[in-house]
Amino acid sequence: MALDARRKRLLFRATHRGTKEADFVIGGFAHDQLAYLSETELDGFEALLEVDDDVLMLWCTGRAPPAAPHDPALVARIHRCALEKKAP
Repeated sequence: MALDARRKRLLFRATHRGTKEADFVIGGFAHDQLAYLSETELDGFEALLEVDDDVLMLWCTGRAPPAAPHDPALVARIHRCALEKKAP
């Protein structure tokens, strides 16, 4: 799959999570950072998108550590990105 097509698919998935909060946090990160992620980081982000929203939001808001094998550094980047944004 072409990288641009993959990023577009991941952006769509990240911005259509099912809750406004997840769309804001996960989608906001994807909107701002997907272009800068390596293929390995894209793999990690794609794996995070498979996690249930309730659990993923706990991780991405810093209320719980991510479970293995998920990348804690990537989750921390999502958390920092969310902190830098203001909710609509």
